[in-house]
Amino acid sequence: MIEGKARKIRWAILAMLFASTVINYLDRQALSILATTVQRDLHMDDIAYARVVQAFLIAYTFAYLMAGRVTDWLGTRLSLALFVGWWSLANLLTGFVRSAGELGAARFALGLGEAGNYTAGPKAVSEHFPPKERGIALGIYTAGAMIGATLAPPLIAGIALHFGWRAAFIVTGATGLVWLVVWLNLYPRNAPEPKEEQISEGALWGRILRDRSVWLLAGARAVADPVWYFYLFWFPKYLTDIYGLTLIAVASMAWIVYLAADLGSIGGGFFSSRLIARGVAPATSRIIVMGAAALVAPLGAIAASHPALPILFALASAVAFAHLLFQINISTLIVDLYPTRIVATVFGVVAAGSGLGGLLSTQLVGQLVAGGAFERSFLLMALLHPIAFLLAFLALRSARRSNGEGQLVHA
Repeated sequence: MIEGKARKIRWAILAMLFASTVINYLDRQALSILATTVQRDLHMDDIAYARVVQAFLIAYTFAYLMAGRVTDWLGTRLSLALFVGWWSLANLLTGFVRSAGELGAARFALGLGEAGNYTAGPKAVSEHFPPKERGIALGIYTAGAMIGATLAPPLIAGIALHFGWRAAFIVTGATGLVWLVVWLNLYPRNAPEPKEEQISEGALWGRILRDRSVWLLAGARAVADPVWYFYLFWFPKYLTDIYGLTLIAVASMAWIVYLAADLGSIGGGFFSSRLIARGVAPATSRIIVMGAAALVAPLGAIAASHPALPILFALASAVAFAHLLFQINISTLIVDLYPTRIVATVFGVVAAGSGLGGLLSTQLVGQLVAGGAFERSFLLMALLHPIAFLLAFLALRSARRSNGEGQLVHA
C-alpha cells in the first residue's frame, strides 16, 4: 500500500517536472522564433542578437554553479518553486522591453532562473526513482524540453501574429506562475533525505573540484551541447535567411526537428534501460548509447551543402535525435555515479560546462552567420559529438578508478 502510494507520488512529480520543462523551453525558444520580428522592431543587427543570446548563456552558465548548491540546500520542492517563479517573471517582463539593452537584461534574468530546472530535476529523480527507472524518468521529463520546442513555433508565432510579439512573452511567462501554485500544493513538504556522510561545505567543494571525472563530464557537455544551442537558437533563423521561409512557414515546419529530439529523449532512457535488463551495468549502458549517438550526429555536416528542404529536415532531425540520446545518458550517468545528497551540486558543475560551451560557440556562430557562412557552422557542429563521447568515456574510466578511494563516486 505504501509502495503503491509512493509510486503514484513519484509519477505525479515526474509529470510536474515534465510540465516545468515544457514551460522552460517555451520561454527560452520564444526569442529565437521571433528573432527577425524583434530585431526589426528594436533595430538590432545579427551581432546584437548574438549578444542577447550570450547574455542569456552567461547567466545560464554561472547560475548552474549556484543553482546546484541551492537545490541541495533548499531541497527539490522549494528550490524548483524559486527557479520557476524567477524565470517566469523574467520572461513576462521581456514583453515590455524597449531596447536591445533591456532585452539583454531580461534574457540575462531568464538565464539565472532557467538553469535550476535542470539541477532540481535530476535530484528529484535520484530521490524518488530506482536506478533501473532513472533513464526513463530523465528521458520523460527532459522530453518536456522537446515538447516545448515543438510547440513553440506554432504557439509563439500564433500569439505574435494575432496579438503582437510582446504578448507571446507575457502569456508564456504567466503560464509558469500557474504551474508554481500546483507544484507547491503537490510536492511532499517533508520528502525523505537519504542518510549519507556529513562533510563541511569547504570539504565538499574540495572533493568536487578535485574529482577528475567531474571535469571530464563538464568538458563533454561543453563540447556536445553547442550542437543543440545551434539548432535551438540559429536553425529557425537559417530557415528564414537562407531558404527565405516566412514566420508562418517556419512555425509549420520547425517542430519536426524538435519532435525528433522528443523521440531521442525517450529513446535515450529506453535503450539504456533495455541494456540494463540484459545484464549490462547501468553506467556502461549509458556509455554504449552515447557512443551510438556520436556516430549519428556528424551526419549534420551534409546540411552545409544547402540540400532540399526535406533532406535538410531529415538531417536536422537525425542530429536532434542523436543529441538527445547523448544528453539523456550523460545526465543519467551523473545520477548513477554521485550521491543523492550532492547530486544537484555535481550536476550544476557539469552543466555549467554546457553553458560555457554554448556561450563560446554562440559568439563564433554569430560571427560566421554575420559573414554569411552558415555552412562552416554546420561543419563545426558535426565534429563535436565524437569528441564529447571520448571525454565522457574517459570520465567513466576515471570514476571507476577513484571508486573506493574516498572520492565522490559510489556506484
